[in-house]
Amino acid sequence: MNVVCRKAGTGDVDALYEIIQGYAEQGIMLPRSKDTLLAQIDTFVVAEIDGALVGCGSLCKLGPDLVEIRSLGVSEGYKGKGIGKMLVDFLLAEARKQRLHKVMALTYAVDFFEKNGFSVVPKHIFPEKVWKDCIHCKKRDCCDEIAVLRRLD
Repeated sequence: MNVVCRKAGTGDVDALYEIIQGYAEQGIMLPRSKDTLLAQIDTFVVAEIDGALVGCGSLCKLGPDLVEIRSLGVSEGYKGKGIGKMLVDFLLAEARKQRLHKVMALTYAVDFFEKNGFSVVPKHIFPEKVWKDCIHCKKRDCCDEIAVLRRLD
């Protein structure tokens, strides 16, 4: 299995939408419209096998040295093969290139992030996230996601 991670392009929008929508329907990822994906395509990376897109993730800058990993997902049938780790490694390399020192995520997959060097932290230490996204979320008053953080410095 030859997995290639690369920056996403406009031709990836439909496949990105399908992966993200699958998670959104389970209530474990925020949905993204195709228009939103197109507008934010430069923040996305993808994993592909033999030209088929099988995973994705994005970096959303929240502050001068804080970035969030979001929309991280792997297609059914490809989970447990190290693709998620490859995507996180690629995103961490992107954060380093941008000289960002803190990478956070809100997740239900705490074990996965801990295996990738993240630590559980209180959500309230990320007011940038709360005021950018959480304020618009239907779960804002009863959020059950766990905040994780990895420092790159």
